[in-house]
Amino acid sequence: MEYSKLISVTGMGGLFELVASKSDGAIVRSLEDKSTKFISTRQHSFSHIESIEVYTVRENVNLVDVLKAMEASSEPLPSEKDAAAIKKYFEKVYPDMDFERVYTSDMKKMVKWFSTLKKNNVEIKLREEEAAENDEEAESDEDKAMKEEAADNEQS
Repeated sequence: MEYSKLISVTGMGGLFELVASKSDGAIVRSLEDKSTKFISTRQHSFSHIESIEVYTVRENVNLVDVLKAMEASSEPLPSEKDAAAIKKYFEKVYPDMDFERVYTSDMKKMVKWFSTLKKNNVEIKLREEEAAENDEEAESDEDKAMKEEAADNEQS
């Protein structure tokens, strides 16, 4: 399952994998219970989690940056129900977060989403990062081929 295919649906808790889109909605699969259903765009809005940004005291950052900080942290995840513990957790894990503009409900959602992503073994990575890694791999393969060709030419 790819991070870039995950969406949030207004009015519905949790994260969903976008299975197929239609002109009047989308077919989604819940990451929590694996159920598949059609969601109408007349009643719900969709947000790719790849495009969600978080307010910080500097410039806004992509949600991926916060999730990666959570992944790298040795702090234990707080309970989703303990608002004070969640705020303290983010003060340690991502101190640049703008705590006046990021609501406790948003922080709770980040903790819940992070748990869901980990449970489903989703690699937290933006599509651009994947493209950059693929380009680097392709370049290194090309470099190897050029070096081998140069070595062959020197031997001849």
